[in-house]
Order: sequence, then structure tokens, then C-alpha cells
Amino acid sequence: MAEIVSGKQVAAAYREELKAKVLTLKDEGIKPALTVILIGDNPASHSYVKGKQKACQEVGIVSNLIVKSDSITEEELLQLIDEQNNDESVHGILVQLPLPKHINELKVIERISPYKDVDGFHPISVGRLLTGQDTFVPCTPQGILELVKRQSFEISGKHVVVIGRSNIVGKPVSQLFLQQHATVTICHSRTKNLKEITLQADILIAAVGKAHMIDGSYIKQGAFVIDVGVNRLNNGSLTGDIDFDSAVEKASYITPVPGGVGPMTITMLLANTVKAAETLHTEKIS
Repeated sequence: MAEIVSGKQVAAAYREELKAKVLTLKDEGIKPALTVILIGDNPASHSYVKGKQKACQEVGIVSNLIVKSDSITEEELLQLIDEQNNDESVHGILVQLPLPKHINELKVIERISPYKDVDGFHPISVGRLLTGQDTFVPCTPQGILELVKRQSFEISGKHVVVIGRSNIVGKPVSQLFLQQHATVTICHSRTKNLKEITLQADILIAAVGKAHMIDGSYIKQGAFVIDVGVNRLNNGSLTGDIDFDSAVEKASYITPVPGGVGPMTITMLLANTVKAAETLHTEKIS
């Protein structure tokens, strides 16, 4: 029977560490600050942003929220990002996705300064991650790695199988585990013999967005199973990509949905914002 890994508990411990860092920075005259730009009235986006604001408040990060209607032009949004790039009191910038269809998301992501790219989506951040340089790492992959590390689960030399190849989770999490000396296999919708591959996984990461796609028959005995999926069932409840009831019998560790990877994602956004403030502070001193 697997040990259930509570993202809430790990996130709470990590946030206590961030609080201490924030206090140190404030003593040195730096107030870590995150600007979130929210376009339109998407209920899910508003809910996510509310959670981010609350988390910032919890660790002492200044939270600036800029809300604009979905009639904003692409050029107006880019100018708004420029203003935040040039504001020295702002350390992190996040534009909540998705954006209205008339706005090019890639242009928006590329406009954010790589030094304030706390989402880790800028091509320069991605390139630095790929080449093993210090950079801002996308928050969900960073949270996944932290969950595994904090269980003292050996990563080096192990086989990590990632199901999903998105730019936000699948690709960056694969790079992170490569850097930890794991052997990584990426699977996706066109992968043949998926079960054959997942049964080799010491660490299995499911990030496909399909409810209960992976059951216990796909899981190697003793594997560390990480469920990134968040799917809403007809009864309104949330569930993951993993069939939890059968997987828990095979895994040694497993993350639940909700309460697993989710709390870590926001926590890593806070960590990236603190890192941005620390980096700016270090550059000023030197």
C-alpha cells in the first residue's frame, strides 16, 4: 500500500522557508513583489489568481493585481508588460493564461523580461533549462521534483516515465529529472505499447488530462506515482489521470488529486518570485 504524499504538507513546510527568506530580504530593503495581469472574466482564471494572491500574502510577498477587460488590444497589453518590466519595485510578472483569441500568447510571453519571468515560459528561460543553466523553472515541474526529493526517494540512475509532452509540464519536467541523472522516457498520444513502457518506470508522471487513464496494471511495484491531471467528473468532483484506488496498491508513493501537485505549483511561483528579488539584490550589491 502506497504512502500518500500530501502536497499541502510539503507546500506548507516550503512556504515557512520562503517566509524566512522574505523577512531577510525586507531587512535588507527589498520587498519581493509579484504583478499578476488578468484579462477578461474567465471564472477559473479569477479563482487561480485569487489563490496566488492569498499565497503571496501568506509568505509576505507584495501582490499587485492588474485586471483588464478582454477588449484590451494586444499592443495595449504589451505596453502594460513593458511598464512592469521597467518598474524596479516589481520582481516577478505573470500574465494569467488563457488570453482572448485576438492576443498572441507567444508574443506576450516573449515580452516579459527573462529576469522577471517567474512562470519560466520565456524562450530564454526554456533555453537555459535545456542547457543546464540556472534559470526560472516552470512551477508545476519544479513542484514535482521537490515532492520527490522531500520523500528522500533516490532519483539518480532511476527510470522516469513522463506521460504528456506539453511545454508547461511534460517537456520541462523531463529536463529536470535528466539533470538529476535519471533516465527519462516521454510518452504521448502516439506512443505504442504504453503499458510496456510505464511498467519500467521507477517514477511515473501522468500529465495528459484524461481521467483515470492509468490504472494499477500500468504501474511497476514500488514506483513513485505523480498525478498531474485535474479532471472534473460529472458529479462535480475533481480527479486525476491515475485511477487512485488501483494505483495505491502498487505504488510506494502516490500524490492525490486534489491536494498533491496543485499546492506545490503555487508555492514554486512564490519561490521564483523570491529568487527574482534575491537575484536583483545580489546584482545591486555586486
